[in-house]
Amino acid sequence: MQIPRKRILIPAVLVVVVALVVVFWNWDWFIPLAEGRASAALGRPVKITHLHVQLARQPIVEADGITVENPADFPAGPPFATIDKLRAQLDAGAYLHGRNIVIPWIEVDRPVVEVRAETDGAKNNYTFKTAAPSAAPGPQIGDLRIADGHVHVLLPKTRADFEADIATREAAGGQPSQIVVGAKGTYASQPITGQLIGGALLSLRDPAHPYPVDLKLANGPTKVSLVGTLQDPLAFTGADLKLNLSGPDMSLLFPLTGVPIPETPAYSIVGQLDYANRKIRFTHFAGKVGSSDIEGDVEIDPGADREKITANLSSRLVDLADLGGFIGTVPGRMSTPNQSAAQKQQLARAEASSRLIPNVPINLPKLRATDVELHYKGAKIQGRSIPFDSIRADLSIADGKLALHPLVLTVGKGEISGNIALDGKPEVVHTRADITFRQVDLNRIMSSTHAFGGAGAIGGKAVIDGNGNSLAALLGSGSGELKLFMSQGGNLSALLVDLSGLELGNALLSALGVPVRTAIRCLVTDFVLQRGQLGTRIMLLDTDEANITGTGDINLRDETIKFRLRTEAKHFSIGSLPTDILVDGKLKRPSIGPDPVELAARVGAAVGLGVLLTPLGALLPTIQLGLGDDNACGPLIRQAQAAPTIHPEAVHPAARPATRSRTGR
Repeated sequence: MQIPRKRILIPAVLVVVVALVVVFWNWDWFIPLAEGRASAALGRPVKITHLHVQLARQPIVEADGITVENPADFPAGPPFATIDKLRAQLDAGAYLHGRNIVIPWIEVDRPVVEVRAETDGAKNNYTFKTAAPSAAPGPQIGDLRIADGHVHVLLPKTRADFEADIATREAAGGQPSQIVVGAKGTYASQPITGQLIGGALLSLRDPAHPYPVDLKLANGPTKVSLVGTLQDPLAFTGADLKLNLSGPDMSLLFPLTGVPIPETPAYSIVGQLDYANRKIRFTHFAGKVGSSDIEGDVEIDPGADREKITANLSSRLVDLADLGGFIGTVPGRMSTPNQSAAQKQQLARAEASSRLIPNVPINLPKLRATDVELHYKGAKIQGRSIPFDSIRADLSIADGKLALHPLVLTVGKGEISGNIALDGKPEVVHTRADITFRQVDLNRIMSSTHAFGGAGAIGGKAVIDGNGNSLAALLGSGSGELKLFMSQGGNLSALLVDLSGLELGNALLSALGVPVRTAIRCLVTDFVLQRGQLGTRIMLLDTDEANITGTGDINLRDETIKFRLRTEAKHFSIGSLPTDILVDGKLKRPSIGPDPVELAARVGAAVGLGVLLTPLGALLPTIQLGLGDDNACGPLIRQAQAAPTIHPEAVHPAARPATRSRTGR
């Protein structure tokens, strides 16, 4: 029986067609389709030079010469990324049976990425306008292997220019591969080096297994160590990390963390870093900042519009010099541990400067950048010549407005508390401070002089209102008042009172311990501040030994003082020389000595008085005598107001002593 020719011809044609397809098929025909899909997914042009598929139950797709372009409106330059070769294995069975996209592995050879932004940061090439996310489940990816990867980062706004080499390596013991990143260059104009060892890149999508992280980073002198695990990093659902920070100044952390911190001395802090409820938390940390210890918790809420920082901090022992950066002074001391050479030079320049009041400008961009809620307690204050015992501060910053409500310094059984409001929204900062003195322990203040003693309690208030972008500018333009008082019940070292009036005989006896104290009947001061000029309305100290009145003013703009202390002894003593004491010159190092005109008229050869007066009299400007409404002081106030006084301007400059003056802080 003869087979029909048609039945033989059809299979033969099919075989020939299949053979021709096999011989002439070119997978590059699908490049436009692949490029279109990739471009739509990334929101920018993607180009592929060559495409090939190895057919099998789990086919392998290979693409060569891949280029991911910059956004269309980005300046000309190298493309965002190039890849020499990308190979991926596909599980065709998983797709046919359940429409699941399963990719067992991906290999990337020589990827080169160029991350750049314009000078003002308005445009960059690393923000992708991706398509809206699909409701369909994403691909399941097994392993990612990278060979000879390289990234260059150039961001002028953050002064960043560094390169990173990226590669994967096989882990020991059959564990998933690790990614290793080494970086070197500059960040925030400081040298930066770092190494990151992480888990397999594609295990980032595996919420069932924590992702291991081991990061070592050095940005200039700042050192960062981060070791632990991340939970589902792509969704950022949690972390268990140990963070170690150290460096010469915490303000240098701002480019790395975005947290505005004033200048500090050298620090070293260790704590736990985690993430929960969309907030980053640095908890149970402890360490040292200068000579002070520090511990507590910090929470950072990135927020939709503004970052919010909430911190609860405490110190068992604090040196107030370490907090100097908060008011614009150079923090720390020459004796503070681990000070860098540059910081010691800063301290030396500050010590040598004739200025006493800090004039470092407030950093308005930092003040406006972040909202802050800070609660701080220092249980014990250390440091020579510091009369305070402890400190407590509640600080908030919201939209550029800062409030200290309150700031409390304890002095013995009393305290000095203040509410300070600072508005940093305008270009010139407006500040108002209201300070109250409650039962301030005189003994603590006097003992800080290391020369005089005393007992009793001082009360009063101070107010200042002004504009300025530094403490010096604020005080130099401000207005306000200072009122302090003390009535019966206190006492001062008799040596102090006698020296103020040049009671030579009593001063010598007092130096030998007789008498030890002189009782205070009334202490009143009233100073007014007008446009940076602090003038005396009333200053009166009434003791069992003498009445002391004061007149003069302090110019906070140029930091000069012109002040006169007048003593009227209540008893006769051999060597009594009730000569006015003149305090004038720069606030930081005033000249202190007797009125040369009066002294010359009373005794022409009392040269030894300067030797006795100078070392102790230099401490007089550190003793704040105050104002109040105590009824027992009423008659003395009226008497002081009615009495004629000699003003410093009445003394001819040529008549002032040239050799019997001493400087003191």
